[in-house]
Amino acid sequence: MTKINTSLHSSRRKSRKAHFSAPSGVRRTIMSAPLSKELRDKHNVRAIPIRKDDEVFIVRGSNKGKAGKVTSVYRLKYVIHIERVSREKSNGQSVPLGIHPSKVQITKLKVDKDRESILERISKGREERAGRKKE
Repeated sequence: MTKINTSLHSSRRKSRKAHFSAPSGVRRTIMSAPLSKELRDKHNVRAIPIRKDDEVFIVRGSNKGKAGKVTSVYRLKYVIHIERVSREKSNGQSVPLGIHPSKVQITKLKVDKDRESILERISKGREERAGRKKE
């Protein structure tokens, strides 16, 4: 069987190197989060790169069930920080917990004209693909 996408490598070593030395723009797409059922039906989009001010719901881990607004997207560490999701340090200081975007669900999007065009573009591509499958 031949490789479908030749730009991706099947070697564990090379895949890990590509992941951890990825530039910021590539990290943005890796840090995509799935949309909630309502948003998925509304926009016809499954997942979108996460950004500050999106509202999310945590679906995995010890903080499962908590919801809040994204306060920062830490691309270097591949994590996002969510308001009110933090832990106390031994000196009493509160530090935000890093959560991977794949473990959250976007419940409310911060939409501007750029984000609108992204949603439109993805939706259009999905509709074209669905049309091709029916033929």
